[in-house]
Amino acid sequence: MQSRIDLTSLESEVRSELDEKFAARELALGNSRPIIRNSANAIRALHRDDVELARSLLEEVKSLILEAESSLDGHWDIYHAGFFYDAVKEYAEAELTAALLTHQPLPLPSELHVHAVPYLKGLGEAVGEQRRRMLDQLRHGDLEEAERTFVDMEAVHDLLTSIDYPDGMTAGLRRTTDVARALIERSRADLTSTIVQERLRSQLSE
Repeated sequence: MQSRIDLTSLESEVRSELDEKFAARELALGNSRPIIRNSANAIRALHRDDVELARSLLEEVKSLILEAESSLDGHWDIYHAGFFYDAVKEYAEAELTAALLTHQPLPLPSELHVHAVPYLKGLGEAVGEQRRRMLDQLRHGDLEEAERTFVDMEAVHDLLTSIDYPDGMTAGLRRTTDVARALIERSRADLTSTIVQERLRSQLSE
């Protein structure tokens, strides 16, 4: 016996919406991989002081993000689903690392066209890159710059600590802040140890 319910229009409308969402998801997923890869490569370039290469990579990343976001209008659940959100966070980390390591003002979330939460999580992870730079400075005997880098790390952590909102709103920012705190305490120990050794060396040489 044939059903009296005509589902043709319903199927057509549902498929149209889901096909559009699926296409947006596939574009965002495809772009996420090079976004993450190029952001990581940009950070590596920054640690080699190759700012020009880093900037070129980040410009590519910006284009990939804009391309993906152009299809996400009306499908922002995909943005917050995980993979694209994490990719944007990696981009934010790279941009903020570039500013921190080259002593430039931090770009605002609105200037990067990044939501506040992935921006803040990227900022928290940039503390790890600051620690790497500080250790390089200690190895080269540049204690003054190492101290300045450490002060910048503390300033970033102080800001993150002040962003006191429920974890459900900030997607685990508190954990990122805790990791940053642990890195800062290790860096404090490394810096203090090096300064004490340098003072002893100076006293012995006198």
